[in-house]
Amino acid sequence: MKVAVMGAGAVGCWYGGLLARAGHAVTLIGRPALVDAVRSTGLQMQTRGGTVTLHDISASTSADAVHDADLVLFCVKSQDSAQAAESLRPHLRRDAVLLSLQNGVDNAERLRALLHQPVLAAVVYVAVEMDGPALVHHHGRGELVIEDSPHSAAVAGALRAAGVPVQPSPDVRAALWSKLVLNCVYNALSALHGEPYGPLVQRQGLVELQRGVLAECVAVAAADGVPLLATALWEAVEAIARTMPTQRSSMAQDIARGRRTEVDYINGHVVRRGAALGIATPLNADLLQRIRAIEPAR
Repeated sequence: MKVAVMGAGAVGCWYGGLLARAGHAVTLIGRPALVDAVRSTGLQMQTRGGTVTLHDISASTSADAVHDADLVLFCVKSQDSAQAAESLRPHLRRDAVLLSLQNGVDNAERLRALLHQPVLAAVVYVAVEMDGPALVHHHGRGELVIEDSPHSAAVAGALRAAGVPVQPSPDVRAALWSKLVLNCVYNALSALHGEPYGPLVQRQGLVELQRGVLAECVAVAAADGVPLLATALWEAVEAIARTMPTQRSSMAQDIARGRRTEVDYINGHVVRRGAALGIATPLNADLLQRIRAIEPAR
């Protein structure tokens, strides 16, 4: 299978690297620093078991590198989805399949409005970050929940053969909302305090704040037609602190690198939907404003 990764950051490099290691022809599309490093020394994938370097992997800064791809892993930040889709549109094969490996709940819908190709939503549960221009560091997990569709079987089969646990879901919207809740609870706080998940739950007062953020999210999801179990979600919050104690959120990584975050599509989505549905979300609104205040100018 020919695979292109649009927006090759930590998530894209991880899953793209796994597919390349399994023998697929993979092209990473990303920033010049990534492309130069991959062409020079290959893509490095660091895990608890050691570091693997992949030399047989391509890299490009241009969207036209998707021209012969069977599968496109779409990994750009949510705020860049529309622009990235427009840049891909002239170059995509008519039968190419896009897999949205993004935060937020509506990226796949937004892509479908702009592209004629099949788009599959996915929920990503992986702890990875870039420790260098072409060094992706895996801290834990890696499973995907993929929207069930006629195209899911082939995509899931390729990923499973590459060592990725994949679960097709007929109700991916609930899975996307569940992941959004976890992001709302952790991402902004990790960014504001500059800390990984483990220490956050040990800070005085933060657990109560996290529970409040979660409760707001569950109320908005229910009003939006997605009933969620608060107790199960809180168990997932505790499991994240226990199983990924050293992982910083992607939002924290963005702030540390002086980049814009996805807060408008995480806590901001809950605030907007809450306002539209008549649900108060003061805690999420406060986190949204505090992150906006420390982001680069828009």
